[in-house]
Amino acid sequence: MKVDKNKVVTLTYTLHLNDEKGEVIQTVDEQRPFVHLFGAGTLLPAFEENMNGLNPGDSFSFKLTADDGYGNPTDEMIIELEKKIFEIDGKIDEEMVAIGKTITMQDQNGNPLDGKVLAIKDDSIIMDFNHPLAGENLFFTGKILDVRDASDEEMSHGHVHGEGGHHH
Repeated sequence: MKVDKNKVVTLTYTLHLNDEKGEVIQTVDEQRPFVHLFGAGTLLPAFEENMNGLNPGDSFSFKLTADDGYGNPTDEMIIELEKKIFEIDGKIDEEMVAIGKTITMQDQNGNPLDGKVLAIKDDSIIMDFNHPLAGENLFFTGKILDVRDASDEEMSHGHVHGEGGHHH
């Protein structure tokens, strides 16, 4: 069975910056493989394009430019927020809200969004919500371990259930 839309794909991979000799950013091995519902719109489209049509046992190796990956950093993603929104019981946790720290917040739709603290002013905090890999070229190597049909429930929920997936 080939990797395609509405297939549950189990794979391993190593993510490098730039090329196969670049810094290793992430390794996913057979002990804890990546299990994903392909075509659900939650992966980088260019990543899925490079996986499409592969079979269990196939190895892969490909580069994604910054444009095909997480894009380039933009000034619009650097936001100044009122300091009071970081207060808990009238105080700010200075270990959590410190320059260089990443804080998970929510966008206007309630989706999680990670931001890095760039500066702390008297009444505001400046945060960078660009993806940490924005502006980077990415290089993936790996292997397809398994491909199966997604269940109707997995397709309606948009994610994998069971081992390696989501549990309700």
